[in-house]
Amino acid sequence: MKAVISNIALLGLSAGLLANSSGVVAQTANSEKFIALGTEPFWSVTVSKSGIVYSSPEVKKQTFPYVAPLKAQGRPDDFVRVYRLRGNNTLIIKKDNTCSDGMSDNKYPYSAVLILGNKVLEGCAK
Repeated sequence: MKAVISNIALLGLSAGLLANSSGVVAQTANSEKFIALGTEPFWSVTVSKSGIVYSSPEVKKQTFPYVAPLKAQGRPDDFVRVYRLRGNNTLIIKKDNTCSDGMSDNKYPYSAVLILGNKVLEGCAK
């Protein structure tokens, strides 16, 4: 009897995981989130469907509305993304498996360039 109950519980758990995994894949495919960061000077940008947020020690939080990225023609969707932000601002995220933040020697899957007016900031993204 215990074996039957255990098998039923295992079967239910497996079915739940399968149903959940397909939902997770769909959610991941529809959601877009990047965190870009740089050192010297320190800065970060969080990209999500709810907005694009820049921050640094000098600027605590500057929020831009989310915009769909431009993508490179003839390249995979994740090769390069260009976000044209409000004002004279642009964020470029490009596939680069060798990007390092220069401080912790962590490797990131993307490089990032943030152009804020006349200021160009370089870093990595994940």
